[in-house]
Amino acid sequence: MNRDAQNQSFVCNHCGKHVYALTNGSYRNHCPYCLYSMHVDILPGDRMQTCRGLMRPVGVIFHSKKGLQLLHECVKCGDKKANVVAQNTVQEDNYELILQLMKHHNL
Repeated sequence: MNRDAQNQSFVCNHCGKHVYALTNGSYRNHCPYCLYSMHVDILPGDRMQTCRGLMRPVGVIFHSKKGLQLLHECVKCGDKKANVVAQNTVQEDNYELILQLMKHHNL
């Protein structure tokens, strides 16, 4: 699947808000309002995961090359994935929620 096909707008399955495609060269994989995602990938962008559970934001980690990343945990199967924080785009991630996650995990 090419990047244009991966970078699509969607309606969040957790909060119901409309989420626009990223405009910063990356692709959207979580809601900027509630930070929830969906368990849709086995490998980034492949959309081959059959679980389709909600991915709840549970923490924030720092990657030396990617910067801040949200840590998501699937509420259905328990799988964990890290996703880059969306910034410098039309809908940046909710930094108040990110700060709450950072406080909770002492980052």
